[in-house]
Amino acid sequence: MAKEYQNIFPTGNKVPPAYFTGNAYLTMLLQNDKNNEFSIGNVTFEPGARTNWHTHPKGQVLIVIEGEGFYQEKGKPAQRIKKGDVINIPDGVEHWHGATATTGMVHLAITNVLNEQGVVWLQPVSEEE
Repeated sequence: MAKEYQNIFPTGNKVPPAYFTGNAYLTMLLQNDKNNEFSIGNVTFEPGARTNWHTHPKGQVLIVIEGEGFYQEKGKPAQRIKKGDVINIPDGVEHWHGATATTGMVHLAITNVLNEQGVVWLQPVSEEE
């Protein structure tokens, strides 16, 4: 079970291991619809949990609301991210994000949707990466 941070949103349901390494949880706050061409999810990462490499056809914004983690774009060094950071991810940029090895992280993921698609999942992130 994920640590309950002092978070205004519930931890949610465990995400499928096909797209994440470690334990991560998702609460959908808003699904895209006729009024909104984006979705908002609250993602809770236990220490060491991270996404696979992936892209967003129309970009994404992450807002870290608890803990610390990493964000990395393919071919660039990983960046440490922490509570209060806002990460603007451009269209089609291959990247991953997740918690540090010792600290969990919670972020809001605002994902734009293009032609009914918000994310393209790719391969897992290796320990070396």
